[in-house]
Amino acid sequence: MFFPRLRRHAKWMFLFLAVAFGLGFVGFGVGAGGVGVGDVFRGQGGGSGVPSISKSEQRVLDNPKDAQAFRDLATAHQAAGNTDDAIEALENFVALRPRNADVLRELAGLYLAKASEAQQRGQIADYRAAFLAPGTAVAGAIQLGGRPVDPDPISQAVSGQITGDSSAAYFEAQQASANAVDTYRRITVVLPKDPSVQLELAQAAQSAGDTATVIAAYEAFLKIAPDDPTAVEVRRLLKQLRQFGQTG
Repeated sequence: MFFPRLRRHAKWMFLFLAVAFGLGFVGFGVGAGGVGVGDVFRGQGGGSGVPSISKSEQRVLDNPKDAQAFRDLATAHQAAGNTDDAIEALENFVALRPRNADVLRELAGLYLAKASEAQQRGQIADYRAAFLAPGTAVAGAIQLGGRPVDPDPISQAVSGQITGDSSAAYFEAQQASANAVDTYRRITVVLPKDPSVQLELAQAAQSAGDTATVIAAYEAFLKIAPDDPTAVEVRRLLKQLRQFGQTG
């Protein structure tokens, strides 16, 4: 991998806001400086305008303090579909330029994209388990002579492998979602009076299952922009979240 070498070298209630804010910054790169995930799919990152991975890596090796080199390397990796490498390049960029909100938004979008991809892999693994190894789910319920029938060894082995793949995928999705939340927290520090950041943080936290952060972000949004057209919906969602917390 390139970066180790470099180091040696030197749910329903959230539907409204999910549609309004989640799909925009994940699927279409809203708020992301440079080439985002949506730009790549639309072809805006294609052609001679995309930096070369090898040349960008060399620039980083020649000058590890060159933030723009890391940004170009991230763009090149995004265009090639290398999400993990793009994330690591942007993490190196923000280590050098921690107050660049555009790049932080782009980084958060990549974490969310990674979480979505991992979650899809987990779901596919679950479907495979259901179809390829159904015997393991029902064998224990079938009895012969008063004793449960042992699962088929082949089905059991297949099921164990697929279950491991599913667990790994869901864990990866959970970690990526948590990283997205952390990145949006960093953006709120850089842009403390931007209400849209609080909504983006709330949406990312909802995806990560972090209800406390969702509530805090909505409360912060209402303090910053109490008269915003979205405030009515935010108050409604906030009320539901609090009620759910009291009854949960």
